[in-house]
Amino acid sequence: MSRTPLAALSPADQVRRRALGRMKAVALGALVFMAVVFAVSFPLQNDVPWLAYVRAAAEGGMVGALADWFAVTALFRHPLGIPIPHTAIIPSRKDEIGRTLGEFVETNFLSTEVVRTKLESISVSRRLGEWLASPEHAARVTDEGSAMAAGVLRALSDSDVQDLIADVAREHLVEPDWGPSVGGWLARLVDSGAHHGAVDMAADSVGVWLEGNRESFDGLVSSRLPSWVPSMVLRLIDDTLYKEALSFVRDVRGDPDHAARRAIDQYLTRLADSLQNDPATIGRFEDAKSGVFDSPRVRELAAEAWDTTKSGLLRSLSDPASGLRARMTQALIDSGTRLSTDTALQQRVDGWATDAAVFLVDRYRHDIASIITETVERWDPAETTEKIELMVGRDLQYIRLNGTVVGALAGLTIFTIAHALVG
Repeated sequence: MSRTPLAALSPADQVRRRALGRMKAVALGALVFMAVVFAVSFPLQNDVPWLAYVRAAAEGGMVGALADWFAVTALFRHPLGIPIPHTAIIPSRKDEIGRTLGEFVETNFLSTEVVRTKLESISVSRRLGEWLASPEHAARVTDEGSAMAAGVLRALSDSDVQDLIADVAREHLVEPDWGPSVGGWLARLVDSGAHHGAVDMAADSVGVWLEGNRESFDGLVSSRLPSWVPSMVLRLIDDTLYKEALSFVRDVRGDPDHAARRAIDQYLTRLADSLQNDPATIGRFEDAKSGVFDSPRVRELAAEAWDTTKSGLLRSLSDPASGLRARMTQALIDSGTRLSTDTALQQRVDGWATDAAVFLVDRYRHDIASIITETVERWDPAETTEKIELMVGRDLQYIRLNGTVVGALAGLTIFTIAHALVG
């Protein structure tokens, strides 16, 4: 497996390295001090009896210092470069340590009981609601969300989106047969009489137009009659035609059961039936639909729809004073206020959040923990060792220093007891 080099030492690591160096010097100094004391006291203990106690303390201190030096060094490397078994533990067992750490996290931090207990002990929805209820926080969320949404819009390929819109339109608008559906809708419309309002509006519009356009009837029929017909007769014919048209429209407007209305009802009923059952009518309707939504036109409509939508959204998202962002901020504030005050809503949201978190942890906790294992396995052993030593090495040097002191006290105590027993 290829090893991934760790990042160069950070400024904090540089500080730790200097602190580690100082502690190593202190621990080594303690060992050297004990050695000097031993070297001075050992040859003089016969002449100066009390120096035997100093020699015993120094001897114990050296043993403790050397033992703890060996133990601390063995964690990170082979002492004196000698490949003694069970030394250089971290670099040689790095992968196993990673697996153990992953298992520890999975077992103790990613268990469903731990996650559920933690989430149930804190009101996630209430805290979120209180945070969102602040206009400053809501505006911040709106700003971040707008920037993210604008970035996504700019990153989308226009041609791909247009193709998608065209494909969706073609799948749901062009390819399906509209005839039976439109026929069924039209039949229900006629049965319910909902079209009567449209007929009334059409009759009203025609009546208003006739009343304001009398001159349009001049010569409408008389211009087509022989020239020998007297002009008075021609005017009478045009006037009669205009009056009959007005009378017909007034009758239609005033009589809900007028023959023209019944004719319209019958026509719409036949059309609805033909659209559902007559292949010829269905075919003509589908041909007309295809003519409106032919492929090039669908592509053009998709491009126009996407360009308009994208441009409008980008303008609104980039303008802090836009109505869209103002509504987003207000919606967040309203949602936060309700979350922070509505106990029933809090319970529902907390329940959803807890159940979702427990489900995700239960299903993916091994995958999450494996990130630790796989990441540690990819690290370079030497650099990993250096990083860990910088993190904990300074404290381990205190062990060496403490070992020197404890060894000295133990050596003095043992020598004192032994001397007392012998004496």
